Amino acid sequence: MSDIPVRVVVGLGNPGPRYDRTRHNAGFWFVDELARLHGGSFRSERKFNGQLARISIAGEDVVLLKPETFMNRSGEALGPLLRFFKVDPAAMLVAHDEIDLSPGGLKLKQDGGHGGHNGLRDTIRVLGTRAFGRLRIGVGHPGHKDDVVPYVLRVAPAAEQAEIDRAVERAAAAVPLLVEGDWARAYQRLHTAEKAE
Repeated sequence: MSDIPVRVVVGLGNPGPRYDRTRHNAGFWFVDELARLHGGSFRSERKFNGQLARISIAGEDVVLLKPETFMNRSGEALGPLLRFFKVDPAAMLVAHDEIDLSPGGLKLKQDGGHGGHNGLRDTIRVLGTRAFGRLRIGVGHPGHKDDVVPYVLRVAPAAEQAEIDRAVERAAAAVPLLVEGDWARAYQRLHTAEKAE
């Protein structure tokens, strides 16, 4: 695993109250938790097509972003942000919902394809690289591929949401390790904790 320190954390989701608590917004919930833990507040920034917060973690400045472009145009927010802050994509962590993990499951990785996720697909298209960190937050699968879109755009049942919320808290607690560049320990902490539960 590379030891590149994370300096930008992006949560993928859809803007507006209609989508606020839907499964597709798990990435938003993650960056909201980071802002809460580290005293940040989001404000809309037109030049980045999203809501931006700046926080300090492990003594380092970290930028949080929630794109306001809708999921399938996420790259339109990420590209301008990385260029403005002169951050290499490899120093970015993108958090998103993952239907191939059960509710509350987590998977951390530093590279890979989009796996059919439209937010990742557009991010890869705009950045021209797949070499950036991802935090996959499990929301479960509806059982059939034709049901995926309505499934991720619905609110999860309370028990499943509680699992997702706990996963978001666990993942946020591991971010200081990523900011220090210690991907191996962060990976071990998240994946060992998941197996122990």
